[in-house]
Amino acid sequence: MKAKTVFVATMAVASLGALTQSCLALATTGIGLSVLKQVLLGGITKGVGIFSDKNAFLQNDLIDQALPKPLREINSVLERIAPNLVTQEREYIALAAAYTVQTAEPILRNAVNSLTTEDVMRVANGGKGAATRLLKEKTADQLLLAIQPKVDEKLNEFGIVKSLNLALQGNNLLGGLLGTGNQNLNLASGGLSKLASQQMVEGLFKIIENHEAQNSYQLLNALQNTK
Repeated sequence: MKAKTVFVATMAVASLGALTQSCLALATTGIGLSVLKQVLLGGITKGVGIFSDKNAFLQNDLIDQALPKPLREINSVLERIAPNLVTQEREYIALAAAYTVQTAEPILRNAVNSLTTEDVMRVANGGKGAATRLLKEKTADQLLLAIQPKVDEKLNEFGIVKSLNLALQGNNLLGGLLGTGNQNLNLASGGLSKLASQQMVEGLFKIIENHEAQNSYQLLNALQNTK
């Protein structure tokens, strides 16, 4: 009887230990999820702030790095034939970026608020920049589809597409850059808006990733026990 009592007591202690360990794991994962959301939301807030300010957008190196190669090469052509149009184009893209903020921000915040403990585990095992990569995977396509009509609306409102078409008319190099022999049709049918939207989406994620890197110690400290 005594041996049975000891056995039952031992099993109870083991079960309690397992339960405590399980609760600790859940609590740790919960903390990791909270910190993960906090870091990503902080990056989103920073990105939205930059996008909302034309000068901040124009002066941000990360956004400049996100400029798609075709648009960079188009601007290189323009610098030789109409440099003032490059300045106008960049300013109008910056203004269009501000116009997209109210569309982009809810998409990003909803995605962050929907993150799960499984996402925490992915980030914990994903290495440098894993949190931003996860968010990008969940939202990049949706963001591009959502903001491109806004960008197109603004760029056409400013008349920059028409101005670029006139300046570049008959320039054979542009057709090669865009992969078409009819450069005017390409730009007029949303080519510029698509490239500008790609820059915005990629630039936004670069800003979020930079914020993640700046808070990597806090994030890694919260996630290290969830692996």
